[in-house]
Amino acid sequence: MGALLEQFTGQSDLFLFTHAAFWVFFGIVLLASCILSHHRALRIAFLFIASLFFYFKTGGYFFALLILSTIVDYTIGLALYRASKPAARQLLVAVSLIINLSILGYFKYTYFFADTLAHFTHTEAPVYDYLAAMANHLFGTAFSIEQIILPVGISFFTFQTISYTIDIYRKELKPVRNIIDFGFYVSFFPQLIAGPIVRAKHFIPQIYRQLILSEKWIWWAILLITGGLFKKMFISDFISVNFVDRVFEHPVAYSGFEALLAIYGYSLQIYCDFSGYTDIALGVALLLGFRLPKNFNHPYKATSLSDFWRRWHISLSSWLRDYLYIPLGGNRKGSLRTLINLLVTMLIGGLWHGAALKFIIWGALHGIGLIVNRVINRIITKKRKLITVLSWFITFNFVSVTWIIFRVDSLENAQILIDRIRYTFSISDAIKIFSSTPYTYLLILAGFTLHWLPDRMRNRLKIRFIQYPIWLKTVLTALALYAIYSLHQSSLLPFIYFRF
Repeated sequence: MGALLEQFTGQSDLFLFTHAAFWVFFGIVLLASCILSHHRALRIAFLFIASLFFYFKTGGYFFALLILSTIVDYTIGLALYRASKPAARQLLVAVSLIINLSILGYFKYTYFFADTLAHFTHTEAPVYDYLAAMANHLFGTAFSIEQIILPVGISFFTFQTISYTIDIYRKELKPVRNIIDFGFYVSFFPQLIAGPIVRAKHFIPQIYRQLILSEKWIWWAILLITGGLFKKMFISDFISVNFVDRVFEHPVAYSGFEALLAIYGYSLQIYCDFSGYTDIALGVALLLGFRLPKNFNHPYKATSLSDFWRRWHISLSSWLRDYLYIPLGGNRKGSLRTLINLLVTMLIGGLWHGAALKFIIWGALHGIGLIVNRVINRIITKKRKLITVLSWFITFNFVSVTWIIFRVDSLENAQILIDRIRYTFSISDAIKIFSSTPYTYLLILAGFTLHWLPDRMRNRLKIRFIQYPIWLKTVLTALALYAIYSLHQSSLLPFIYFRF
């Protein structure tokens, strides 16, 4: 109990969905939200404060950046709505973009730019945290100035506030008049750290609706949360600790068969980790009376790379489409320009994930893949069943192989992994490896099997669970949660997308 209290009252990296302290916090928030259900303004103000507290728990004093971003885009949004001259409106949007992207660039890409400069000039480019030094000078704080620390979730809430300003500029949205309401939209804690990226026009109208929770939606939320915890704690963390991490960190020590299996294992791990977070976020938000957009739709069922990006991290891919690809010209300016726009969009998408060459390469590979995908679709207009199956097989393996670049600590390890598969792969290793550690491989197989279940069967099972008597749903949920927390790894692993 003392340890739990310490996690709840002090800043903690473990104040996350998989930690008990979070659920104590959420229980208090949910109770207060229900008590204040008939007092909209008070309820939203409380949830705004709770969201800032949550960000302080996970991000420390960087919650000041969240407040800054809120004030900047709230003010610019109002000014945009009042401005009538095109030049003034364009200037306001430019100011928003410059401020938001400068903050994101400073914290996320300074090291990348410094290392790139040092590489090409053959000189050292030491990094110094000027913002921390300025805060120390002005406020007497004692922040470290030796390194720039990346605030958690900055890529997500930056894109969210940028989309708000652009939507007002496009006259697709009216600005929020109350800064508390807008601050709540920016900081809503279930999706603050790792998405989904929420559009203001979808979320803000919900702020002004009365909280109504039906039994159906409560149990649907519980099902989402339980499923998310199962994906993250039971599948993702287990195969990460017991197999995938070991192979990727020391690939030379493993056979070609193990290297290939680790690649497929990581494909499952990152999906269960990220979609698990999203499922929990959707469930938590739903219990508070808010519906967040679906962020995953069984991406490894995709039969083309464009289909994959309609299923994977949907809120990011749609953001890149609406605020980058289409403004660049989309497919409206000829075939060559369309292909260039695809490549540029995916390069930016890769860079969004991290300030490293490997993410640019990963984005470029997907950009080239989308170009090839587009060319093939023009050649093959009729898709028979055999072609569809072949397309799925190629897409799944292309995505899995490109995850190598995304996951490795160095490009050298990526080359080693590929070489191990090329030169030491042997089917005969499968039986020997399986007999030594069967549970990990069975879990990978089970995870993909669940992922590839027909949608009709999956939906039928969900509906059947919702229709069960309350006592049976309660018992099944309690047993599932007990099993998840009993069998999970002793160490709590952070969600992969927290680093972005």
